[in-house]
Amino acid sequence: MALIRREWKAKEADEWTREDWFAIILSPLAYVALMVGTALSMLLLPAGFIILGAGIALTLLLVWVINPKLSTISTEYEKKQKDYIQQLEKITEWEATE
Repeated sequence: MALIRREWKAKEADEWTREDWFAIILSPLAYVALMVGTALSMLLLPAGFIILGAGIALTLLLVWVINPKLSTISTEYEKKQKDYIQQLEKITEWEATE
């Protein structure tokens, strides 16, 4: 079993899993590293460039971890929204013909 799951079904993706906890931990670390790294890089300090690189790496890791789950949820939402709009159009047409 892989540490990070890459394939999701809509119902499974809507539940809290270890990937969500990874995202909860990684996101503040990435944001802080990006913020501090950018500030120190503007001062041309070598540590700033290292921290900025770490922040970029953490951000890419965060996206790699959570994106498959978010994409699955988004696709399912778009399907539900499309069905709802079609149903709404049918109701609107029915009311307009009366």
